Amino acid sequence: MNLPQIPLGPLQARELRGALSGPFDLELAPGRCTVLSGPSGIGKSLLLRMLADLDPNQGRVSLGGVSRESLPASTWRRLVTYVAAESGWWEDSVAAHFTDLDAVRPLLPQVNLDPALLQAQVLQLSTGERQRLALLRALVQQPRFLLLDEPTAALDPASRDAVEQLLRRQREQGMGLLWVSHDADQAQRLADIHLRLDEHGLHEDAP
Repeated sequence: MNLPQIPLGPLQARELRGALSGPFDLELAPGRCTVLSGPSGIGKSLLLRMLADLDPNQGRVSLGGVSRESLPASTWRRLVTYVAAESGWWEDSVAAHFTDLDAVRPLLPQVNLDPALLQAQVLQLSTGERQRLALLRALVQQPRFLLLDEPTAALDPASRDAVEQLLRRQREQGMGLLWVSHDADQAQRLADIHLRLDEHGLHEDAP
């Protein structure tokens, strides 16, 4: 799918609200990693889903100065891609979920996955394998921003480190990251900006 020419620029939300949360004001810069933390159940996943326009919401959201409303929903979700903690799988085979196997194959070893997994059945995968494959499924679409909902929660330390390294490289190439994490050490390693969501709203943690 050919994507429209959108200027490089921030992902911005103003007065973003859903039925149960908000309003939120947020600005995410390209090539930066923003870590979002807060208590379980406070609405972090919902905030990511509203930014990706997956859940009903109101407010003004734009990418590079282009309003979300001016783009087809499918285009917006490819540019601003949400990766759930437990992503959906709608086909039996892993390969059927990738439109470009040549693009994903070299990424697999970078996150400690055997390329032979592309020939596996989804039911054969571990939780950690599904989590990493879902991330790669998003990356090969080359989004401007990735909204990551605890992308390493099911991983062993070596695989976690591999995912962090891969996403650092993506960030260095200009991709913006909004990363939900409960791991204070991970936030310290990754965050250019650290946001916290609590009962008082969304605010930036001091360095």
